[in-house]
Amino acid sequence: MAQKVLVTGGGGYIGSHCVVELIEAGFLPVVIDNFSNAVRGEGDVPESLRRIEAFLDTTIEFHELDLLDKPGLERIFKKHKFHAVMHFAGLKAVGESVEQPLRYYRVNLTGSINLLEVMQAHGVHNVVFSSSATVYGDPQKLPIDESHPAGACTNPYGQTKYFIEEMIKDHCKAEKDWNAVLLRYFNPIGAHISGQIGEDPQGIPNNLLPYVAQVAIGRRKQLNVFGNDYNTIDGTGVRDYIHVVDLAKGHIAALRKLEESCGCKVYNLGTGTGYSVLQMVKAMEKVSGRKIAYQIAPRRSGDIASCYADPQLAEKELGWKAQFDLERMCEDLWRWQSKNPTGFCNGTAE
Repeated sequence: MAQKVLVTGGGGYIGSHCVVELIEAGFLPVVIDNFSNAVRGEGDVPESLRRIEAFLDTTIEFHELDLLDKPGLERIFKKHKFHAVMHFAGLKAVGESVEQPLRYYRVNLTGSINLLEVMQAHGVHNVVFSSSATVYGDPQKLPIDESHPAGACTNPYGQTKYFIEEMIKDHCKAEKDWNAVLLRYFNPIGAHISGQIGEDPQGIPNNLLPYVAQVAIGRRKQLNVFGNDYNTIDGTGVRDYIHVVDLAKGHIAALRKLEESCGCKVYNLGTGTGYSVLQMVKAMEKVSGRKIAYQIAPRRSGDIASCYADPQLAEKELGWKAQFDLERMCEDLWRWQSKNPTGFCNGTAE
């Protein structure tokens, strides 16, 4: 029997790509999502999952559920015997978290506590947590490895990821039969090679690449580049961008690690290379063949100059390494954007 894995937030960008990799690796994903970052398709199923069912010729069990609904979560755990949980669900916009901190703490922390309590009650002791490089705050050294101090976060979103990591670590200390892998992502971009699923931000994109792609396709007039006076190659912010499929494969490697009764482990998932905002704009201009208009805007609160990973520990202990280069990331993003100019909703542009 294939092992069942509960995927929280599995209708969203990273979650849906992990669902593909789970199925291809022989696991049986059961997905919950509350549509805060997923687009509703036919039959009240996320459009991303509907498309995965079509291109993988499979069926995916889906439940519309918010992690704040603890009784609803209990019902799903009563129905299934899960091998592990992959926890993606949560609010995720840095700028919004600065404006609405209490909402971020309530949703991300309470939802995670509910999940861990229900897992404990039902004897499910394996979890892969979708964390973030934002837990490192302003880097004290580059590249950032896992021994870099965490917790001096520059925004409430990062704080919630850090607090959830701490909760899981403390719980693993108290309960010796628990295993957890905390994956600190750098900046996921790109899309599945089919062009059928990809990042479809609802409203104005908070991340650079979806915004750049929407400018290229004509949905947005121009890109705002927040700050060009950082101490970087061209004054614009430098980040480590990783292909979402590489990231998803990292989750499969993490799932295998849990089988070694690994306790609580932390890994960076990144490429180890930083690119500036303007380098990313040029890379997208190259693959799309289109000029991308931009203007320089003031720095944003909570942003840092440079952030890129030392991903060697994941290679050593998980046997995982990012395979796709910047051009491939941009090609796959452009394929998704050009096939789906308005994202999953095939309606008119906003």
